[in-house]
Amino acid sequence: MCEEDIQKIEKAQSGDKNALEELIEENNGLIWSIVKRFYGRGHEPEDLYQIGCLGFIKSIKRFNTDFEVKLSTYAVPYMIGEIKRYIRDDGPVKVSRSIKDLGIKIRELQKEKINKQGREPKIQEIAKELNVDLDDVILAMEATNSVESIEGTKHINNKDGKSISLLDTLSTEKNEEETITNKLAIGQLIKDLNDREKEIILLRYYKEKTQAQVAKILGISQVQVSRLERKILENMRRKMTTSPTRHERRR
Repeated sequence: MCEEDIQKIEKAQSGDKNALEELIEENNGLIWSIVKRFYGRGHEPEDLYQIGCLGFIKSIKRFNTDFEVKLSTYAVPYMIGEIKRYIRDDGPVKVSRSIKDLGIKIRELQKEKINKQGREPKIQEIAKELNVDLDDVILAMEATNSVESIEGTKHINNKDGKSISLLDTLSTEKNEEETITNKLAIGQLIKDLNDREKEIILLRYYKEKTQAQVAKILGISQVQVSRLERKILENMRRKMTTSPTRHERRR
């Protein structure tokens, strides 16, 4: 993030309305892109836009310029959260028709592969077979399976037998600001994994597979899965805890 942007954010945080308006204008396209995700829910786009702006302003007030993330990235969860709260009485947020359709195709392909080959197809196989991007496959699987992503706490267990999530595994911070920052950091860390590492994390923490199930899908032993998972989590945790702040790098 350049110094000019940092100064503008700091001015807005200090109550400079002109700086705040400039930031909103500069991110107008981003705000509308978030609003469009909630079209067709019975609410006027302009109303959703105003709520999105409210979430954006909240993100500015809570943003720390030492964060290793852009304001635009940091603001997304705040805007989505505000809009979700606004339409909460209308039931859970629905995923788009295209994502639903892709999710159906993925489930049909998974059943077909299990029936014919006795195993679930790898995520990369699904993307290739359906001729779609890997990220789209992951998005559809998350959305249509109602997975709670890195905050999910179903049957990924620690040594004490208690349910934990990927976010719990990598960080114990609980306040909202730190949680959002950690989510963004974890998302980036997952993107940086190689294909096998990414698939292990997705299967274990997004699809909630046991190590034995992951071993069967990947064609390796459960012991190997356990070792690989432990190594991946240790590397991710180390990267999170050792990443220098902007000020430290400038010293």
